[in-house]
Amino acid sequence: MGYKVTGMVFALYILIGALAGVLAGLFGVGGGLIIVPALLVSFSVYGFAPEIVTHLAIGTSLATIVITSISSTRTHHQKKAVDWNLFKQLSPGILLGSLLGVYTATQLNGRTLQGALGIFALLMATRLWYGHALSASACGNQPTKPWVLTTGGGIIGWASGMFGIGGGALSVPFLRWRRVPMTLAIGTSAACGLPIAIMATAANMIMGADQPFLPAYATGFVYWPAFIGIVLTSVPFSRLGAKWAHNLPASRLQQGFALFLVAVGVKLLWAAL
Repeated sequence: MGYKVTGMVFALYILIGALAGVLAGLFGVGGGLIIVPALLVSFSVYGFAPEIVTHLAIGTSLATIVITSISSTRTHHQKKAVDWNLFKQLSPGILLGSLLGVYTATQLNGRTLQGALGIFALLMATRLWYGHALSASACGNQPTKPWVLTTGGGIIGWASGMFGIGGGALSVPFLRWRRVPMTLAIGTSAACGLPIAIMATAANMIMGADQPFLPAYATGFVYWPAFIGIVLTSVPFSRLGAKWAHNLPASRLQQGFALFLVAVGVKLLWAAL
């Protein structure tokens, strides 16, 4: 399908990237939770076929996470905050789960997938609202059994591939539950976002290749003009958000973002009805 990428449209994608970057840096969550809802709105406004709007938003979000994960992982590695042994044990489950997550999404129509995404946003809002309590009540031991990490990685990868996120909103609580120190949990989670994004992006490009309603400049469910606009600003603005986070109350920030996700979740569920 033909679709003209004007300067105004491209500027919107740049703005989405900046907003996603700032909020991701402020709240310590992946930009996918912001990018997917924003792309859903912009793709709908600019006339993309409703049959593929949700899938296209999710696939494009995952493609941007490839770039942001590389930057984030490099930073955490330099600070010695990535446990590469944990990463290796999580990765098999993550890769398989990501593939299955994309496959699950492709089997759902756009309205059903929006409803599932709305429920997921509400669950993430609950986790953010009670985030400090969940971390404080971590119960478990440092993981020693590979099957625990592989299974956990599979669930994280599945949800991430299905909903277009980097997995940090799930992997950090999982690692904290297993008594991994917070710094290592965050850094290792950032590293895990890369295999999630690579596998899920490739799967979206391949599984979405034969869709009849794809716009020009799309490879499967990845829309390249939005990808380029978002990655131009998401990485530098995430650093700005992280800097601001140090000067603002963490609990209030998390609760503010939780309320934002409640609004997003309710809107998506309403649209799915």
